[in-house]
Amino acid sequence: MNKILILTLGLLSFQLPAQELRIAVLKYAGGGDWYANPTSLPNLISFCNQHLKTEIHPENDVVESGSNQLFLYPFVHMTGHGNVVFSPEEVKNLRSYLLSGGFLHIDDNYGMDPYVRPEIKRIFPDKELVALDASHPIFSQKYNFPKGLPKIHEHDGLPPQAFGVFDGDRLILLYTYESDLGNGWEDQAVHNDPEEVRLKALQMGANIIQYVFNGAR
Repeated sequence: MNKILILTLGLLSFQLPAQELRIAVLKYAGGGDWYANPTSLPNLISFCNQHLKTEIHPENDVVESGSNQLFLYPFVHMTGHGNVVFSPEEVKNLRSYLLSGGFLHIDDNYGMDPYVRPEIKRIFPDKELVALDASHPIFSQKYNFPKGLPKIHEHDGLPPQAFGVFDGDRLILLYTYESDLGNGWEDQAVHNDPEEVRLKALQMGANIIQYVFNGAR
């Protein structure tokens, strides 16, 4: 089946019952822990279903970088602490997915940055990873973040930053760095974050979901 058609069918699933609307975690090679933060997406999904009135299946799927199944998901999340390696076929598949209407959110769980940036460049050698300032609409969806990306976990004392890859005026890849949103989405008992910190992380995650689902520019 044509990959653009597959993605179109995936996008049409927004119109179907809740069990048909699914999002996924990206499984990648290189030794990095792509499976980190296992409670993150289920908690974010629950928050979005409650507060945004989305109808996303309560459990996320897992999809491999080189799989045609990637085109069934309008939103894919990627995280980890270490090495990331995409094969040439996976680079081609990810590029095609994103240019066909898909969206990838990469959240550095600490330690991923030096590995994932070169891989993003391999996917889009002709595009730049652009810093998003607080005026970008992703920070003013249902929840307003006037200072931009919130800080959830301290690692190196650096400010949180959001970067994007654009196809024309469409944001197709979001990279969140020195924020660790995924840790904030996890069950409270995992990191013992204060409730107000977890709430900020979930609200920012909901903004990302709303931005993608609404086809915002």
